[in-house]
Amino acid sequence: MTDTLAPPARSRQNARRAPRSAATSRRWGVVATYVAMSLLAVVFLFPLVFMFVSSLKPDAQILQDIDSPMAFLPVGDISLDNYFGVFDRVPVAQFMFNSVLVTVLTVGLGLVVNSMAGFALSRLAWRGRIVVLAIIIATLIVPFETIAVPMVYWVAQLPTLVFEGGVLKYDFGWLNTYEVQIVPFIANAFSIFLFTQYFSTIPKSLDEAARIDGASWFGIYRRIIVPLSGPAFATVAILTFLPAWNQYLWPLMVVQKENLRPVMVGMQYFFQLNTAWGEVMAYTSMITIPVLVVFLVFQRAFVSSIAASGVKG
Repeated sequence: MTDTLAPPARSRQNARRAPRSAATSRRWGVVATYVAMSLLAVVFLFPLVFMFVSSLKPDAQILQDIDSPMAFLPVGDISLDNYFGVFDRVPVAQFMFNSVLVTVLTVGLGLVVNSMAGFALSRLAWRGRIVVLAIIIATLIVPFETIAVPMVYWVAQLPTLVFEGGVLKYDFGWLNTYEVQIVPFIANAFSIFLFTQYFSTIPKSLDEAARIDGASWFGIYRRIIVPLSGPAFATVAILTFLPAWNQYLWPLMVVQKENLRPVMVGMQYFFQLNTAWGEVMAYTSMITIPVLVVFLVFQRAFVSSIAASGVKG
């Protein structure tokens, strides 16, 4: 009777092999995933590697190596001459200062304005809130090129204060100013939508408890919502930083003074006469480094925010 109840030896062996085979399959699946991700990362890194390596080569060698794997290797006549040539051709320091100033102010003011708008749309109950949010989202489908010319007309009519001869005067027109590069891009529809979505994930019971304790809505925003929304602020900072740093069309239309131009407009200096490809690569390398640094600093918060709010309906 005892022998009939004991499981066969083959069944016991299969039971022991099943967990091992499952663990092996998972392990190979992880290995395959990392291999695929590594290959994809290499593909995306090729343009950056080519840019940095070419910035160290003279033009003749760049054109000679472009059809071979040598284009991605720092071999041959390597030097920093192209970087010195960049400073001789364009006022890099002034362009960098202009872009940093415009970008920092656009990002800083945008975080405040857009987060407060997102707070009002997600935490406050008022008539027409859904309609306003729908209108804000609808503006995302309007290309900037369609409104660029009307915007130039309107910014040329805006009042401003200028210093002339040590006297403060009242004038019209924002052309050739820092304001025209900053103010039109402070409010951003996608940033408002992202803040609204992220703030909606925070329990509203915190608001009710704070209101019972006598906190104002601004106090709730500043003391509760903002400290709990670090990933959302980091994401909006990155998404606002990139277009602000990469502005080209708008500054080209509204800024004619060289001492007010950003780095992207400076690219046209290298294509006016003879194109110096080595200097072009050196200049693009210099203006790409800040973007990479910002993303590397905020990448963890960026991924966290997208996972928390980017997929919500």
